[in-house]
Amino acid sequence: MTDIADLTLDELRLALAPAIADAAIFDGWSDAAIVSAAEQMGADPDVAKLAFSGGAMDMIGAWIEAVDLRMAAELPAEKLAEMPIRERIRSLVQSRLDSIDGQEEALKRATAIMAMPQNVAAAAKRSWKSADTMWRLAGDTATDYNHYTKRTILAGIYGATLAVFADDTSEGKARTKEFLERRIEGVMKFEKVKAKWLNSDRETFSVTRFLGRLRYPAR
Repeated sequence: MTDIADLTLDELRLALAPAIADAAIFDGWSDAAIVSAAEQMGADPDVAKLAFSGGAMDMIGAWIEAVDLRMAAELPAEKLAEMPIRERIRSLVQSRLDSIDGQEEALKRATAIMAMPQNVAAAAKRSWKSADTMWRLAGDTATDYNHYTKRTILAGIYGATLAVFADDTSEGKARTKEFLERRIEGVMKFEKVKAKWLNSDRETFSVTRFLGRLRYPAR
């Protein structure tokens, strides 16, 4: 195992990110959280602070990137290929939620920071990148406008699910799981009923429409 003192700054950022998120529950996304995480993992606090010279957004970005990497490790493309598209999307989102379970307060603080006017553009870019990672793992190869539409919609769905997750006190985050599952189930039922009335030679299932209805469910 590589000694933490031998890590590059980029490697150190990712190694410390989950521990910083834990510390942010009490200390916020601050230098105090960096020092706490560094001491916990045996890293030099001064070097750790240098690795996050961009401040809170730098820490939050590293945390999200660490979640991306953990998700990809748990659900590689070959494993997802065995699942129907509905299960791929659900599994990818759920993997991300599982990896931050217990860090809800850190999530709330991070959300408030990302919503600041000066951070909105960077936050949107980070959200897009995570959505792109999910779609690539799910096997999406679209290069036309659907490429952008799918990622935009999925980023929105994930953001809405995070909002429910952050305040969910139900056992096992049951309410969050139901929030996502209800929309998936509703869309699938709608598509099945519609298919009975349409010529199957002219109409095929659209993943873009599917995700669009996940974000904007019928009222």
